[in-house]
Amino acid sequence: MQFSLEGRIVGVSLLTVLVATSTPFILLQLGLEPELAWSGGLLLAVPVVLALLRPLTASLNRAIAALESGLLNFRDGDFSISLAIQRRDEMGRVSQLYNEVVEILRRERAHIYQRELLLDTVIQSSPQALLLLDQSERIIYSNTSARHLLNNGKPIQGMHLEQILPYCPPELAGAIERREDGLFSYSGDEGAVTQHVGNSYFVLNAHRHRLVVIREMTRELTRAEVQVWKKVIRLISHELNNSLAPISSMAHSGKMLAQQPAKSGALEKVFDTIAERCQHLTEFTQGYARFAKLPAPSCEKVQWRQLIDQLSPLQQFTLEGELPARPGYFDPVQIEQALLNLFKNAGEAGSDNTELRIIADRQGQQLVVRDRGCGMSEKVLQQALLPFYSTKAGGMGLGLALCREIVDAHGGNIQMHNREGGGLQIRLWLPWPDKQA
Repeated sequence: MQFSLEGRIVGVSLLTVLVATSTPFILLQLGLEPELAWSGGLLLAVPVVLALLRPLTASLNRAIAALESGLLNFRDGDFSISLAIQRRDEMGRVSQLYNEVVEILRRERAHIYQRELLLDTVIQSSPQALLLLDQSERIIYSNTSARHLLNNGKPIQGMHLEQILPYCPPELAGAIERREDGLFSYSGDEGAVTQHVGNSYFVLNAHRHRLVVIREMTRELTRAEVQVWKKVIRLISHELNNSLAPISSMAHSGKMLAQQPAKSGALEKVFDTIAERCQHLTEFTQGYARFAKLPAPSCEKVQWRQLIDQLSPLQQFTLEGELPARPGYFDPVQIEQALLNLFKNAGEAGSDNTELRIIADRQGQQLVVRDRGCGMSEKVLQQALLPFYSTKAGGMGLGLALCREIVDAHGGNIQMHNREGGGLQIRLWLPWPDKQA
């Protein structure tokens, strides 16, 4: 049976009192003076106390030192050390609890490590490029797709963002640097490439971080275009049937009425109905023909003021900033049509005012259209450039698709993203001819 720490201290105290009180009586029996007898009892009690407390304090000090060492390991994140203290007192129970906590933390760390390993494996194998930046725009994490996209597969962790942007396409670099969310198209080694860039922000360890997600949209857009073409074929078939069936029926009725001279008034109505259906069918097919038969651009030098003067009577807008001194170079008819489509979309989105800003520099010429309409949802933004995709009742979905075709034919690109405070911004970028670049 082992006493508790408190019991042993009480036992030592009682034994010390017994020695201190019994020793003077023994010395008095031996004939010593009372003062000497009591002094001798006290002097003898001191070494007795020290001799009895020494084993107790030594074992207690060893247990406390072991516990202190274990807590220091806790502070350093090391949970591999357990205490080998075999005691049945309070320190023994504390040591047992310490070992149980160590085991729990060890299992939790192993579990967290396995989950982190699984999460890292999933992120590294993701086709989306992910970049985690700290508040100083330094890369603290990236996956394999991001390294291949931005630095030819070489490590980029620890590098500053401005160090890797020159190695990626200029359109993508500009979108990342401007922290814009939206679709961005450019010409790559394998043809036209469309990507979606998203930015999100969060606070980690009291520091603001930025997560950049770059999603390849080219294949998805291709698959979506196939679905859209199927939808268009069904739509055209439906529209043709709705027009040809009445025309066929009315033609048969007209043939019967032609044999009855008294029914000339009814025959005239038949011809009017046939003409109306033919006119509707002509307007329907001409809308698609304009998109399918877009001619190659006939580029020439264009004075910006001349373009503004031609657009102003057709659509209300506000010119933002000064016009560049250097004239533009593009097909004025096609670019005018593209801008009118954008102005029309802005008005249909509920924008009271549409802004046009024109920038010409050494890299190219930009026409930026900004509105304060309802903007676009993430899903609509990803499909807005598809031909025949429309969220408007009765819309043909050709406006933005025609703009993309015009810009692509000029060798440029189109970028779209929602504005802070509501609205949409669309940037048309056109290159200079090689001899002027």
